[in-house]
Amino acid sequence: MICDAFSHIPLKRRKFRSIDPMEGEEAQAKLTAAKEKFGREIQVFETSASSSSSQSEESKTEEPEDFYEFTAEDYYRVLNAKKEDNTLKTRKLREAEKAARRSKITKVTVIRVRFPDNHTLETTFNPSETVQSLVDLVIKVVAQPDLPFYIYTTPPKKPIKDMSQDFHTAGFVPGAIVYFSYDIPKADDAADAMSGPFLQEEIMSLKGLELINKHVEPPVQCAPETITEPQPPVVPEKKPEGKKPAKPKWLKL
Repeated sequence: MICDAFSHIPLKRRKFRSIDPMEGEEAQAKLTAAKEKFGREIQVFETSASSSSSQSEESKTEEPEDFYEFTAEDYYRVLNAKKEDNTLKTRKLREAEKAARRSKITKVTVIRVRFPDNHTLETTFNPSETVQSLVDLVIKVVAQPDLPFYIYTTPPKKPIKDMSQDFHTAGFVPGAIVYFSYDIPKADDAADAMSGPFLQEEIMSLKGLELINKHVEPPVQCAPETITEPQPPVVPEKKPEGKKPAKPKWLKL
């Protein structure tokens, strides 16, 4: 599932309370430690039950696989629509336009990996990175990294097989939701694996910390009180009274 925003995904949010600044510092320390260890900022959410139930209902009414097949008729219709445009453009010009479009796109792609137990791991990548970098991260954070797994998009369910393509080519810019599933035969071991937990305890401890970190109010710092000394009263200067000019002795009237 590729999406420009995640506003339609209901996430379980805790009711906010007055958060101690010390608790906020601990949350920030955990997030920073995870970033240093895994090389990326990691957030963990829990999707609501209504979201998972609606997803299961959609899967029940999902169209058959051949409904989404790209037929020859579709091919020729698209080909005719672009024929005139393609004949007027050289290969270098098309590549230049493609590079220009990419440069205008956001420099970060947000990827959410949703697990069967309704937990979602969110992190960011550079659009030029490959899908293999996402798989490498998943291996580091899952509870059972030794078990084979695959990631896919839906609907329709489409396993991601080409790990060498970058996120631009995969269509995962500016963001996408991918789904995690173990790739093991249906047996008792498979049932145990699918029951979870899917993420390591260290990763699960990050759940909700970004909310605490965002809602910690910084301590209020009082500005130092300035004491102003009273100014002495200003006494207006008395102007000297004007004197009449003296009569010169030599002047005789």
